[in-house]
Amino acid sequence: MNRAATFALAGLGVLLSACQVVGPDYQLPKDAAVQRQDLQGHVAGDNPNVVSAPVPGDWWRLYQDPRLDRLVEQAMASNTDLRVSAANLTRARAQVDEAQAAGGWSGGVKLSAQRLQESGEAFLLTEKVPVANIGDVGITTSYQFDLFGTLQRGIEAAKANADATQAAADTARITVVADVVRAYTQVCAANEEREIAEHSLDLQAQSTQMTQRLRDAGRGDETQVTRSQTQFKSLRADLPRYEAARQAGLFRLSMLLAKPLDQLPAGTDHCAELPKIAQLLPVGDGATLLKRRPDVRQAERRLAAATAGIGIATGELYPDISIGATVGTVGILDNLGKPSTNRWGFGPLLSWTVPSNGSRARIREAEAATQGALAHFDGVVLNAIRETQTGLAQYSALLQRRDALADAEQSAQLAADQTHRFFTAGRASFLADLQATRTYTDVRAQLASANTQVAMSQIDLFLALGGGWESGRTQASQAGKP
Repeated sequence: MNRAATFALAGLGVLLSACQVVGPDYQLPKDAAVQRQDLQGHVAGDNPNVVSAPVPGDWWRLYQDPRLDRLVEQAMASNTDLRVSAANLTRARAQVDEAQAAGGWSGGVKLSAQRLQESGEAFLLTEKVPVANIGDVGITTSYQFDLFGTLQRGIEAAKANADATQAAADTARITVVADVVRAYTQVCAANEEREIAEHSLDLQAQSTQMTQRLRDAGRGDETQVTRSQTQFKSLRADLPRYEAARQAGLFRLSMLLAKPLDQLPAGTDHCAELPKIAQLLPVGDGATLLKRRPDVRQAERRLAAATAGIGIATGELYPDISIGATVGTVGILDNLGKPSTNRWGFGPLLSWTVPSNGSRARIREAEAATQGALAHFDGVVLNAIRETQTGLAQYSALLQRRDALADAEQSAQLAADQTHRFFTAGRASFLADLQATRTYTDVRAQLASANTQVAMSQIDLFLALGGGWESGRTQASQAGKP
Protein backbone atom coordinates (compact mmCIF):
# COMPACT_ATOMS: atom_id res chain seq x y z
CA MET A 1 0.00 0.00 0.00
CA ASN A 2 1.49 3.41 -0.98
CA ARG A 3 1.85 6.41 1.31
CA ALA A 4 -1.19 8.28 -0.02
CA ALA A 5 -3.50 5.34 0.70
CA THR A 6 -2.00 5.03 4.18
CA PHE A 7 -2.70 8.69 4.94
CA ALA A 8 -6.23 8.33 3.57
CA LEU A 9 -6.99 5.38 5.83
CA ALA A 10 -5.46 7.17 8.80
CA GLY A 11 -7.63 10.21 8.19
CA LEU A 12 -10.67 7.98 7.86
CA GLY A 13 -9.83 6.39 11.21
CA VAL A 14 -9.68 9.82 12.85
CA LEU A 15 -13.12 10.65 11.47
CA LEU A 16 -14.54 7.35 12.70
CA SER A 17 -13.21 7.94 16.19
CA ALA A 18 -14.81 11.41 16.34
CA CYS A 19 -18.21 10.46 14.95
CA GLN A 20 -21.43 11.36 16.78
CA VAL A 21 -25.15 11.02 16.10
CA VAL A 22 -26.73 14.18 14.76
CA GLY A 23 -30.02 15.52 16.06
CA PRO A 24 -31.63 15.15 19.49
CA ASP A 25 -32.05 11.81 21.23
CA TYR A 26 -35.72 11.09 21.82
CA GLN A 27 -37.05 11.32 25.34
CA LEU A 28 -40.62 11.75 26.46
CA PRO A 29 -40.89 15.50 27.18
CA LYS A 30 -41.23 16.31 30.87
CA ASP A 31 -43.98 18.82 30.13
CA ALA A 32 -46.04 16.37 28.03
CA ALA A 33 -49.63 15.97 29.19
CA VAL A 34 -49.13 12.24 29.73
CA GLN A 35 -46.62 13.09 32.50
CA ARG A 36 -49.10 15.19 34.47
CA GLN A 37 -49.88 13.70 37.86
CA ASP A 38 -53.42 15.10 37.91
CA LEU A 39 -54.26 12.84 34.96
CA GLN A 40 -52.98 9.68 36.61
CA GLY A 41 -55.70 9.28 39.24
CA HIS A 42 -58.62 6.92 39.44
CA VAL A 43 -60.99 7.14 36.51
CA ALA A 44 -63.91 5.81 38.53
CA GLY A 45 -63.66 8.37 41.31
CA ASP A 46 -66.68 8.00 43.58
CA ASN A 47 -68.91 6.69 40.80
CA PRO A 48 -70.96 3.84 42.32
CA ASN A 49 -71.78 2.35 38.91
CA VAL A 50 -68.22 1.27 38.03
CA VAL A 51 -65.25 -0.29 39.79
CA SER A 52 -61.52 0.45 39.54
CA ALA A 53 -60.67 -3.06 38.37
CA PRO A 54 -58.51 -3.82 35.31
CA VAL A 55 -60.38 -3.59 32.01
CA PRO A 56 -60.50 -7.09 30.47
CA GLY A 57 -59.03 -7.43 27.00
CA ASP A 58 -62.07 -9.42 25.88
CA TRP A 59 -64.62 -7.13 27.53
CA TRP A 60 -67.45 -8.31 25.25
CA ARG A 61 -67.40 -11.67 27.05
CA LEU A 62 -68.84 -9.91 30.09
CA TYR A 63 -72.18 -10.18 28.27
CA GLN A 64 -71.90 -13.98 28.46
CA ASP A 65 -73.50 -14.31 25.03
CA PRO A 66 -71.96 -17.13 22.93
CA ARG A 67 -73.53 -15.77 19.74
CA LEU A 68 -71.92 -12.39 20.30
CA ASP A 69 -68.57 -14.10 20.95
CA ARG A 70 -68.81 -15.86 17.59
CA LEU A 71 -69.66 -12.60 15.83
CA VAL A 72 -66.60 -10.88 17.27
CA GLU A 73 -64.30 -13.80 16.44
CA GLN A 74 -65.49 -13.92 12.83
CA ALA A 75 -65.14 -10.15 12.45
CA MET A 76 -61.57 -10.20 13.74
CA ALA A 77 -60.75 -12.96 11.26
CA SER A 78 -62.25 -11.44 8.11
CA ASN A 79 -63.01 -7.73 8.57
CA THR A 80 -61.74 -5.66 5.65
CA ASP A 81 -60.53 -2.76 7.82
CA LEU A 82 -58.38 -5.17 9.80
CA ARG A 83 -57.00 -6.61 6.56
CA VAL A 84 -56.02 -3.08 5.50
CA SER A 85 -54.37 -2.54 8.89
CA ALA A 86 -52.44 -5.80 8.54
CA ALA A 87 -51.20 -4.76 5.08
CA ASN A 88 -50.14 -1.34 6.40
CA LEU A 89 -48.25 -3.02 9.24
CA THR A 90 -46.46 -5.36 6.84
CA ARG A 91 -45.44 -2.37 4.74
CA ALA A 92 -44.19 -0.46 7.80
CA ARG A 93 -42.08 -3.44 8.90
CA ALA A 94 -40.63 -3.69 5.39
CA GLN A 95 -39.68 -0.01 5.65
CA VAL A 96 -37.80 -0.82 8.87
CA ASP A 97 -35.90 -3.57 7.03
CA GLU A 98 -35.15 -1.11 4.24
CA ALA A 99 -33.81 1.48 6.69
CA GLN A 100 -31.66 -1.13 8.44
CA ALA A 101 -30.25 -2.26 5.10
CA ALA A 102 -29.20 1.29 4.13
CA GLY A 103 -25.47 2.01 4.32
CA GLY A 104 -22.98 -0.69 5.21
CA TRP A 105 -21.76 -3.03 2.50
CA SER A 106 -22.98 -2.79 -1.07
CA GLY A 107 -21.69 -4.23 -4.30
CA GLY A 108 -22.35 -4.50 -7.99
CA VAL A 109 -21.32 -6.23 -11.17
CA LYS A 110 -20.92 -4.58 -14.56
CA LEU A 111 -20.75 -6.48 -17.83
CA SER A 112 -21.01 -4.84 -21.26
CA ALA A 113 -19.87 -5.35 -24.85
CA GLN A 114 -20.29 -2.93 -27.73
CA ARG A 115 -19.01 -1.97 -31.18
CA LEU A 116 -17.32 1.32 -30.34
CA GLN A 117 -15.80 4.25 -32.19
CA GLU A 118 -13.80 6.17 -29.60
CA SER A 119 -12.74 9.78 -30.03
CA GLY A 120 -9.07 10.13 -30.80
CA GLU A 121 -8.79 13.41 -28.96
CA ALA A 122 -10.09 11.67 -25.83
CA PHE A 123 -6.69 9.92 -25.85
CA LEU A 124 -4.82 13.10 -26.94
CA LEU A 125 -4.38 11.72 -30.46
CA THR A 126 -4.77 13.66 -33.67
CA GLU A 127 -5.56 10.67 -35.83
CA LYS A 128 -8.75 8.65 -35.86
CA VAL A 129 -8.95 5.66 -33.53
CA PRO A 130 -10.04 2.46 -35.26
CA VAL A 131 -13.45 0.96 -34.57
CA ALA A 132 -13.20 -2.00 -32.22
CA ASN A 133 -15.28 -4.47 -30.20
CA ILE A 134 -14.88 -3.22 -26.62
CA GLY A 135 -15.76 -5.11 -23.48
CA ASP A 136 -16.05 -3.92 -19.89
CA VAL A 137 -16.25 -6.32 -16.95
CA GLY A 138 -16.06 -5.05 -13.37
CA ILE A 139 -16.92 -5.91 -9.79
CA THR A 140 -17.28 -3.16 -7.21
CA THR A 141 -17.88 -3.20 -3.48
CA SER A 142 -18.07 -0.43 -0.92
CA TYR A 143 -18.87 0.21 2.70
CA GLN A 144 -20.68 3.41 3.69
CA PHE A 145 -19.90 4.66 7.16
CA ASP A 146 -22.68 6.25 9.21
CA LEU A 147 -20.26 8.71 10.79
CA PHE A 148 -22.89 11.22 11.86
CA GLY A 149 -25.75 8.85 12.65
CA THR A 150 -27.99 9.91 9.78
CA LEU A 151 -28.78 6.31 8.90
CA GLN A 152 -29.30 5.46 12.57
CA ARG A 153 -31.87 8.25 12.83
CA GLY A 154 -33.55 6.83 9.75
CA ILE A 155 -33.81 3.44 11.45
CA GLU A 156 -35.23 5.07 14.58
CA ALA A 157 -37.83 6.92 12.52
CA ALA A 158 -38.81 3.76 10.63
CA LYS A 159 -39.17 1.75 13.85
CA ALA A 160 -41.24 4.48 15.48
CA ASN A 161 -43.49 4.65 12.43
CA ALA A 162 -43.90 0.87 12.52
CA ASP A 163 -44.88 1.06 16.19
CA ALA A 164 -47.37 3.81 15.35
CA THR A 165 -48.80 1.66 12.56
CA GLN A 166 -49.17 -1.22 15.02
CA ALA A 167 -51.04 1.11 17.38
CA ALA A 168 -53.28 2.21 14.50
CA ALA A 169 -54.04 -1.45 13.80
CA ASP A 170 -54.94 -1.90 17.48
CA THR A 171 -57.27 1.10 17.24
CA ALA A 172 -58.94 -0.43 14.20
CA ARG A 173 -59.37 -3.71 16.08
CA ILE A 174 -61.12 -2.22 19.11
CA THR A 175 -63.28 -0.08 16.81
CA VAL A 176 -64.38 -3.14 14.86
CA VAL A 177 -65.18 -5.02 18.08
CA ALA A 178 -67.24 -2.09 19.37
CA ASP A 179 -69.07 -1.81 16.04
CA VAL A 180 -69.93 -5.53 16.11
CA VAL A 181 -71.29 -5.34 19.65
CA ARG A 182 -73.18 -2.14 18.80
CA ALA A 183 -74.75 -3.63 15.64
CA TYR A 184 -75.75 -6.81 17.46
CA THR A 185 -77.27 -4.77 20.28
CA GLN A 186 -79.19 -2.74 17.70
CA VAL A 187 -80.71 -5.91 16.23
CA CYS A 188 -81.73 -7.25 19.65
CA ALA A 189 -83.12 -3.90 20.76
CA ALA A 190 -85.13 -3.42 17.57
CA ASN A 191 -86.73 -6.86 17.94
CA GLU A 192 -87.53 -6.28 21.62
CA GLU A 193 -88.97 -2.80 21.09
CA ARG A 194 -90.99 -3.93 18.06
CA GLU A 195 -92.60 -6.68 20.16
CA ILE A 196 -93.65 -4.12 22.77
CA ALA A 197 -94.89 -1.75 20.06
CA GLU A 198 -97.00 -4.52 18.48
CA HIS A 199 -98.53 -5.30 21.89
CA SER A 200 -99.33 -1.62 22.38
CA LEU A 201 -100.90 -1.53 18.91
CA ASP A 202 -103.13 -4.51 19.78
CA LEU A 203 -104.29 -2.77 22.93
CA GLN A 204 -105.04 0.39 20.99
CA ALA A 205 -107.05 -1.65 18.47
CA GLN A 206 -109.13 -3.05 21.34
CA SER A 207 -109.58 0.45 22.72
CA THR A 208 -110.78 1.68 19.33
CA GLN A 209 -113.28 -1.16 19.03
CA MET A 210 -114.62 -0.47 22.51
CA THR A 211 -114.97 3.25 21.75
CA GLN A 212 -116.94 2.42 18.60
CA ARG A 213 -119.26 0.13 20.57
CA LEU A 214 -119.87 2.84 23.15
CA ARG A 215 -120.64 5.29 20.36
CA ASP A 216 -123.04 2.83 18.73
CA ALA A 217 -124.71 2.30 22.10
CA GLY A 218 -125.17 6.03 22.54
CA ARG A 219 -122.62 6.31 25.34
CA GLY A 220 -119.95 8.06 23.35
CA ASP A 221 -119.43 10.42 20.42
CA GLU A 222 -117.64 10.41 17.09
CA THR A 223 -114.82 12.60 18.40
CA GLN A 224 -113.69 9.90 20.83
CA VAL A 225 -113.73 7.33 18.04
CA THR A 226 -111.71 9.57 15.73
CA ARG A 227 -109.16 10.29 18.49
CA SER A 228 -108.76 6.58 19.19
CA GLN A 229 -108.38 5.75 15.51
CA THR A 230 -105.75 8.47 15.15
CA GLN A 231 -103.79 7.00 18.03
CA PHE A 232 -104.00 3.54 16.44
CA LYS A 233 -102.74 4.83 13.09
CA SER A 234 -99.92 6.71 14.78
CA LEU A 235 -98.74 3.57 16.58
CA ARG A 236 -99.02 1.51 13.40
CA ALA A 237 -96.98 4.09 11.47
CA ASP A 238 -94.17 3.68 13.97
CA LEU A 239 -93.70 -0.06 13.41
CA PRO A 240 -91.57 0.13 10.21
CA ARG A 241 -88.96 2.08 12.18
CA TYR A 242 -88.10 -0.98 14.24
CA GLU A 243 -87.81 -3.22 11.20
CA ALA A 244 -85.54 -0.67 9.52
CA ALA A 245 -83.32 -0.52 12.62
CA ARG A 246 -83.17 -4.32 12.71
CA GLN A 247 -82.21 -4.55 9.05
CA ALA A 248 -79.62 -1.79 9.43
CA GLY A 249 -77.99 -3.70 12.29
CA LEU A 250 -77.93 -6.91 10.25
CA PHE A 251 -76.45 -5.16 7.21
CA ARG A 252 -73.82 -3.60 9.48
CA LEU A 253 -72.90 -7.02 10.83
CA SER A 254 -72.74 -8.41 7.31
CA MET A 255 -70.27 -5.71 6.33
CA LEU A 256 -68.17 -6.04 9.48
CA LEU A 257 -67.89 -9.81 9.12
CA ALA A 258 -67.56 -9.68 5.32
CA LYS A 259 -70.28 -12.33 5.10
CA PRO A 260 -73.77 -12.40 3.52
CA LEU A 261 -76.74 -12.26 5.86
CA ASP A 262 -77.52 -15.96 5.55
CA GLN A 263 -74.02 -16.83 6.83
CA LEU A 264 -74.30 -14.93 10.09
CA PRO A 265 -74.44 -17.10 13.25
CA ALA A 266 -77.82 -18.82 13.61
CA GLY A 267 -80.43 -16.80 15.43
CA THR A 268 -78.71 -13.43 15.04
CA ASP A 269 -81.67 -11.86 13.22
CA HIS A 270 -84.17 -13.15 15.80
CA CYS A 271 -82.28 -11.98 18.90
CA ALA A 272 -84.92 -10.41 21.13
CA GLU A 273 -83.10 -10.09 24.46
CA LEU A 274 -80.82 -7.12 24.93
CA PRO A 275 -77.21 -8.07 25.89
CA LYS A 276 -76.61 -7.15 29.55
CA ILE A 277 -73.59 -7.07 31.84
CA ALA A 278 -74.49 -8.44 35.26
CA GLN A 279 -71.70 -6.69 37.18
CA LEU A 280 -70.18 -3.29 37.76
CA LEU A 281 -68.15 -2.09 34.80
CA PRO A 282 -64.35 -2.32 35.36
CA VAL A 283 -62.68 0.93 34.26
CA GLY A 284 -59.16 0.79 35.75
CA ASP A 285 -57.29 4.04 36.56
CA GLY A 286 -55.95 7.03 34.67
CA ALA A 287 -52.36 5.84 34.33
CA THR A 288 -53.43 2.45 33.01
CA LEU A 289 -55.90 4.10 30.64
CA LEU A 290 -53.20 6.23 29.01
CA LYS A 291 -50.92 3.22 28.62
CA ARG A 292 -53.71 1.02 27.24
CA ARG A 293 -55.29 3.33 24.68
CA PRO A 294 -53.64 2.64 21.32
CA ASP A 295 -54.32 6.13 19.95
CA VAL A 296 -52.20 7.57 22.80
CA ARG A 297 -49.43 5.11 21.97
CA GLN A 298 -49.71 5.95 18.28
CA ALA A 299 -49.37 9.69 18.94
CA GLU A 300 -46.33 9.09 21.18
CA ARG A 301 -44.62 7.00 18.49
CA ARG A 302 -45.35 9.68 15.87
CA LEU A 303 -43.59 12.14 18.17
CA ALA A 304 -40.58 9.81 18.37
CA ALA A 305 -40.50 9.52 14.57
CA ALA A 306 -40.70 13.30 14.18
CA THR A 307 -37.82 13.74 16.63
CA ALA A 308 -35.70 11.32 14.60
CA GLY A 309 -36.62 13.35 11.52
CA ILE A 310 -34.62 16.28 12.94
CA GLY A 311 -31.50 14.11 12.90
CA ILE A 312 -32.21 12.97 9.34
CA ALA A 313 -32.55 16.58 8.17
CA THR A 314 -29.42 17.63 10.11
CA GLY A 315 -27.46 14.79 8.49
CA GLU A 316 -27.81 16.54 5.12
CA LEU A 317 -25.28 19.11 6.34
CA TYR A 318 -22.54 16.49 6.62
CA PRO A 319 -20.63 14.50 3.97
CA ASP A 320 -21.15 10.87 3.06
CA ILE A 321 -17.98 8.84 3.57
CA SER A 322 -17.39 5.35 2.26
CA ILE A 323 -14.51 3.07 1.38
CA GLY A 324 -14.59 0.84 -1.66
CA ALA A 325 -12.74 -1.40 -4.04
CA THR A 326 -13.13 -2.29 -7.69
CA VAL A 327 -11.59 -4.89 -9.94
CA GLY A 328 -12.22 -5.49 -13.61
CA THR A 329 -11.00 -5.60 -17.15
CA VAL A 330 -11.66 -3.12 -19.96
CA GLY A 331 -10.48 -3.30 -23.54
CA ILE A 332 -10.85 -5.07 -26.84
CA LEU A 333 -12.87 -8.24 -26.43
CA ASP A 334 -10.02 -10.50 -27.54
CA ASN A 335 -7.70 -8.97 -24.94
CA LEU A 336 -10.02 -9.07 -21.92
CA GLY A 337 -8.33 -10.64 -18.91
CA LYS A 338 -4.82 -9.88 -20.10
CA PRO A 339 -2.54 -7.72 -17.92
CA SER A 340 -2.85 -4.80 -20.30
CA THR A 341 -6.63 -4.57 -19.80
CA ASN A 342 -6.90 -5.39 -16.11
CA ARG A 343 -7.54 -2.72 -13.50
CA TRP A 344 -8.23 -2.42 -9.79
CA GLY A 345 -8.69 0.28 -7.22
CA PHE A 346 -9.10 0.72 -3.46
CA GLY A 347 -9.62 3.76 -1.26
CA PRO A 348 -11.98 6.08 0.59
CA LEU A 349 -14.61 8.25 -1.05
CA LEU A 350 -16.00 11.49 0.38
CA SER A 351 -19.11 12.98 -1.14
CA TRP A 352 -20.38 16.28 0.22
CA THR A 353 -23.05 18.57 -1.10
CA VAL A 354 -22.59 22.13 0.16
CA PRO A 355 -25.54 22.84 2.53
CA SER A 356 -27.81 24.96 0.42
CA ASN A 357 -31.09 24.63 -1.43
CA GLY A 358 -33.09 24.71 1.79
CA SER A 359 -31.09 22.23 3.90
CA ARG A 360 -31.27 24.38 7.02
CA ALA A 361 -34.88 25.22 6.30
CA ARG A 362 -35.65 21.50 6.29
CA ILE A 363 -34.15 21.26 9.78
CA ARG A 364 -36.44 24.03 10.98
CA GLU A 365 -39.31 22.25 9.24
CA ALA A 366 -38.49 19.01 11.09
CA GLU A 367 -38.28 20.87 14.41
CA ALA A 368 -41.67 22.47 13.77
CA ALA A 369 -43.11 19.06 12.86
CA THR A 370 -41.85 17.73 16.19
CA GLN A 371 -43.55 20.56 18.06
CA GLY A 372 -46.74 19.81 16.17
CA ALA A 373 -46.45 16.11 16.99
CA LEU A 374 -46.02 16.96 20.69
CA ALA A 375 -49.09 19.19 20.61
CA HIS A 376 -51.06 16.43 18.89
CA PHE A 377 -49.83 13.91 21.47
CA ASP A 378 -51.00 16.18 24.30
CA GLY A 379 -54.34 16.62 22.55
CA VAL A 380 -54.83 12.86 22.20
CA VAL A 381 -54.07 12.34 25.90
CA LEU A 382 -56.49 15.05 26.99
CA ASN A 383 -59.14 13.74 24.60
CA ALA A 384 -58.75 10.23 26.04
CA ILE A 385 -59.46 11.59 29.51
CA ARG A 386 -62.38 13.65 28.20
CA GLU A 387 -63.94 10.72 26.36
CA THR A 388 -63.68 8.51 29.41
CA GLN A 389 -65.05 11.09 31.82
CA THR A 390 -67.87 11.97 29.43
CA GLY A 391 -68.67 8.31 28.90
CA LEU A 392 -68.81 7.73 32.66
CA ALA A 393 -71.06 10.75 33.21
CA GLN A 394 -73.45 9.73 30.42
CA TYR A 395 -73.49 6.14 31.60
CA SER A 396 -74.38 7.20 35.15
CA ALA A 397 -77.11 9.52 33.91
CA LEU A 398 -78.62 6.84 31.68
CA LEU A 399 -78.54 4.35 34.55
CA GLN A 400 -80.41 6.81 36.75
CA ARG A 401 -83.01 7.35 34.04
CA ARG A 402 -83.37 3.62 33.51
CA ASP A 403 -83.80 3.00 37.24
CA ALA A 404 -86.44 5.72 37.42
CA LEU A 405 -88.30 4.18 34.49
CA ALA A 406 -88.00 0.76 36.13
CA ASP A 407 -89.76 2.20 39.20
CA ALA A 408 -92.37 3.76 36.94
CA GLU A 409 -92.88 0.42 35.21
CA GLN A 410 -93.53 -1.29 38.55
CA SER A 411 -96.05 1.40 39.47
CA ALA A 412 -97.74 1.14 36.08
CA GLN A 413 -97.89 -2.64 36.37
CA LEU A 414 -99.38 -2.36 39.86
CA ALA A 415 -101.96 0.14 38.61
CA ALA A 416 -102.82 -2.11 35.66
CA ASP A 417 -103.24 -5.12 37.96
CA GLN A 418 -105.42 -3.18 40.38
CA THR A 419 -107.59 -1.77 37.60
CA HIS A 420 -107.98 -5.22 36.09
CA ARG A 421 -109.12 -6.62 39.46
CA PHE A 422 -111.62 -3.76 39.78
CA PHE A 423 -112.86 -4.50 36.27
CA THR A 424 -113.23 -8.20 37.09
CA ALA A 425 -115.21 -7.24 40.20
CA GLY A 426 -117.41 -4.89 38.19
CA ARG A 427 -116.02 -1.76 39.85
CA ALA A 428 -114.20 -0.39 36.76
CA SER A 429 -115.02 -0.19 33.09
CA PHE A 430 -113.32 -2.24 30.40
CA LEU A 431 -112.05 0.99 28.85
CA ALA A 432 -110.36 1.98 32.13
CA ASP A 433 -108.80 -1.48 32.36
CA LEU A 434 -107.58 -1.15 28.79
CA GLN A 435 -106.20 2.35 29.39
CA ALA A 436 -104.25 1.19 32.46
CA THR A 437 -102.77 -1.72 30.53
CA ARG A 438 -101.82 0.57 27.65
CA THR A 439 -100.12 2.97 30.06
CA TYR A 440 -98.13 0.07 31.44
CA THR A 441 -97.15 -0.94 27.88
CA ASP A 442 -96.05 2.62 27.09
CA VAL A 443 -93.81 2.71 30.15
CA ARG A 444 -92.40 -0.70 29.14
CA ALA A 445 -91.52 0.77 25.75
CA GLN A 446 -89.74 3.70 27.41
CA LEU A 447 -87.86 1.31 29.69
CA ALA A 448 -86.82 -0.85 26.73
CA SER A 449 -85.49 2.25 24.96
CA ALA A 450 -83.64 3.28 28.13
CA ASN A 451 -82.07 -0.18 28.40
CA THR A 452 -80.89 0.15 24.81
CA GLN A 453 -79.31 3.52 25.58
CA VAL A 454 -77.55 2.04 28.61
CA ALA A 455 -76.21 -0.84 26.52
CA MET A 456 -74.94 1.54 23.83
CA SER A 457 -73.37 3.74 26.51
CA GLN A 458 -71.53 0.72 27.91
CA ILE A 459 -70.08 0.03 24.47
CA ASP A 460 -68.99 3.65 24.07
CA LEU A 461 -67.38 3.54 27.52
CA PHE A 462 -65.39 0.39 26.75
CA LEU A 463 -64.31 1.98 23.46
CA ALA A 464 -63.14 5.08 25.37
CA LEU A 465 -61.26 2.83 27.80
CA GLY A 466 -59.36 1.30 24.88
CA GLY A 467 -60.06 -2.33 25.70
CA GLY A 468 -60.02 -5.10 23.11
CA TRP A 469 -56.79 -4.87 21.13
CA GLU A 470 -54.80 -7.07 23.53
CA SER A 471 -57.00 -10.10 22.87
CA GLY A 472 -56.78 -9.58 19.11
CA ARG A 473 -52.99 -9.43 19.17
CA THR A 474 -52.86 -12.63 21.19
CA GLN A 475 -55.04 -14.37 18.62
CA ALA A 476 -52.84 -13.07 15.82
CA SER A 477 -49.67 -14.36 17.50
CA GLN A 478 -51.24 -17.75 18.12
CA ALA A 479 -52.36 -17.92 14.48
CA GLY A 480 -48.75 -17.37 13.41
CA LYS A 481 -47.43 -20.33 15.41
CA PRO A 482 -46.71 -23.57 13.54
